[in-house]
Amino acid sequence: MTEPALNEQAPRPFSDLRDGIERRARLASEASPAGIRRPRLALLLSEVMALGARRKAECTYPPARHPQPVMLLPGFGAHPKRMRPLLRALGEAGHRTHEWGLGFNFGPTPANFAFLLGRVADLAREEGAPLVLVGWSLGGLFAREIAKQRPGSVAAVITMGTPFSGDRRANNAWRAYQLVTGHPVDAPPIPGDFAIKPAAPTVALWSPRDGIVDPRSTCGWPGERDRAVAVRCNHLGFAHDPRVIAEVLRQIDWAVESV
Repeated sequence: MTEPALNEQAPRPFSDLRDGIERRARLASEASPAGIRRPRLALLLSEVMALGARRKAECTYPPARHPQPVMLLPGFGAHPKRMRPLLRALGEAGHRTHEWGLGFNFGPTPANFAFLLGRVADLAREEGAPLVLVGWSLGGLFAREIAKQRPGSVAAVITMGTPFSGDRRANNAWRAYQLVTGHPVDAPPIPGDFAIKPAAPTVALWSPRDGIVDPRSTCGWPGERDRAVAVRCNHLGFAHDPRVIAEVLRQIDWAVESV
């Protein structure tokens, strides 16, 4: 067996682990920039109180006027199971539904973004039609960027509480994001300007009751999205609130008819 050269560095698994932990700790303890708006503490507490909540009422929705293939993309730290009420309602309305295929959303990496680009293109080819992407929070940023890079495979983008506009720290989750992902919230490993609108029809659902992300970031400005629609729910409610589900169904029909 060949001996390593004297000037070669041996692997440092423990040192690398320690360096990674220290880097994440520094990122999580960064000071908040001055002048950045975030939801009030009372709204954030309402999100915490709603962590295990679900609306138990069974709701019925009208059938889709234009059934579409639809993919759902979960928010940061969320599993696709959190969006099952929306997935089920879309299917019952006549849409052909797909999960994103990655389990928990722990932030963007070159590998998982490449997987999604391929998955969307493959599903569009199998369906014989481009997909509607419905993204909750961070999932909406994935959706907008996928639509820019695979325009022929995406028919429309609907974001729900997604911080695509303004400062990346205009929310109550950026430190947790940096701790988990290990990179600054405004320097993700996927290059791109989230505020630039995809070519596909783009609808931003936002809520004045959002306790995680500043509503202005999720509403955006004209030119950053085609439509902005207010829904009165908290941030976690975007995944299952019947008012949100009804609005998603309406906006899919609008997006198809607007082309």
